[in-house]
Formats: sequence, structure tokens, C-alpha cells
Amino acid sequence: MVLVDTSVWIDFFKGKEAARPLNELIDSNNLCINDLILAELIPSINHKKEFELKELLESVYRVTVDIDWNSLIAMQTINLKNGINNVGISDLVIVQNAIDNDLEIYAYDKHFELMNELFGFKTYKL
Repeated sequence: MVLVDTSVWIDFFKGKEAARPLNELIDSNNLCINDLILAELIPSINHKKEFELKELLESVYRVTVDIDWNSLIAMQTINLKNGINNVGISDLVIVQNAIDNDLEIYAYDKHFELMNELFGFKTYKL
């Protein structure tokens, strides 16, 4: 299963070419989402009254997020020691969620690739 990051969903909704591979994941039903990503997407969708889009997102398989704060602190400390700066807590939670559930991450942010070298999680390759 592939955990699709917020930025990929946003580009997909805008019809951007970069997010086209998401169509394949949707067709194969090989994608998932979590409450953190939904919390980043749903407020704007509600504001724009795009209720069908909200239903679509809520129908995607949802992976439970169990946050281990000590692990996040350790991950961020390792990031900083290795020169990986400006990684937000939300992205650390996504990495932890992917590792805990043996998921691939589909994201654009370069820091996911850098963190992958340190933590060995799976990334979705196009």
C-alpha cells in the first residue's frame, strides 16, 4: 500500500501532470490515507464546498496514526545531526506511520528522500 502525501493530492486535484501516477494507484486500489493528511486537506475542501471530493477522500482506506513522541524526537535529532533541517512534525508523523504499517510514501518533498537514507522506509517510485 502507498501512503499518499498531501502535496500529491493537491496537485492531483489541480490536474497537474506530476500527480498522474496517482490514477494508477486509485485504479489498483493500492493507496491509503491517514487522519493527519485528511486534516490537512478537508478544511479547504469544506470551505470550497467540494463535498463529492470529501466523500472520495473519506472512502480511501484509512491507516490509523499512533504517534510515538519519543521516536519523533529521536528522528528529528538524527535529521538535524545529518543536516536535514526544516522537517515538520507532520512529515515525521507520516514517516513513522509508514514505517509502523510497512507502507510506501508517495511524496514530492526532497526531505523524504533524505530521511529515507537514514530510516530506510519505502518510497513510491514512478
